[in-house]
Amino acid sequence: MRIAVAGATGNIGARTVAALEQAGHEVVRISRSLGVDLITGDGLGAALTGADAVLDTTSYEAADRDDAVAYFGTVTRNLLAAGERAGVRHHVLLSIVGVDRIEGNAHYAGKREQERLVTEGPVPWTIVPVTQFHDFAATVTSWTEQDGAATIPPLLVQPIAPEDVADILAEIATGTPQGRYRDVAGPEPQDLVDMARRTNDAHGHAVKLVPTWQSLLGVEMAGDVLLPGEGARIAPTTFDEWLAKAQ
Repeated sequence: MRIAVAGATGNIGARTVAALEQAGHEVVRISRSLGVDLITGDGLGAALTGADAVLDTTSYEAADRDDAVAYFGTVTRNLLAAGERAGVRHHVLLSIVGVDRIEGNAHYAGKREQERLVTEGPVPWTIVPVTQFHDFAATVTSWTEQDGAATIPPLLVQPIAPEDVADILAEIATGTPQGRYRDVAGPEPQDLVDMARRTNDAHGHAVKLVPTWQSLLGVEMAGDVLLPGEGARIAPTTFDEWLAKAQ
């Protein structure tokens, strides 16, 4: 198959490209650095010509809700419009478990806008809700670290290896549209603070962790809000296994 991957140079996009190519598929990489601008649409029509499926793994970090909704909305509208013109038969969106349960987060608001546009759009679709990645804890502390200390919320998560996400997305993108896919998660719940401590120790990075809800991610994410629902698809790689390979 010929599959276009938006966000092809990102954390998940690059891994998914590799998984698709290893399986023998032709991959079209969509990224601004590769000459395709998802905001203006420049180069997008040519990139999707002949594509059987489009896989959207784009990400965008914004503290402002309107900014996030505008970005994700523009990208999704452009992908759907170009996909319809090109005769794309399957639009796959990487989303987040619990995206409808969290109102105050700008990123989640943008992802909800993506989901709305995809479900109402002209191209047959699959939305794949995934839990946080194994490297999420280190990412959070990198956002907040200052003068040798980093705030981090005591979240309960069920993280998944980025490589497992890529394999599952590659599988889904080469299949038929399924609508909203079941939740996808790693094999076991983890405490985000403990994950950050163990990741930093494994990498030899000394930083004092300050658990607090007065951080970038608020108390509305407490409890089981971020955990997968019943019937979730459980990926195989544990956090310990991932951490051992990541060192």
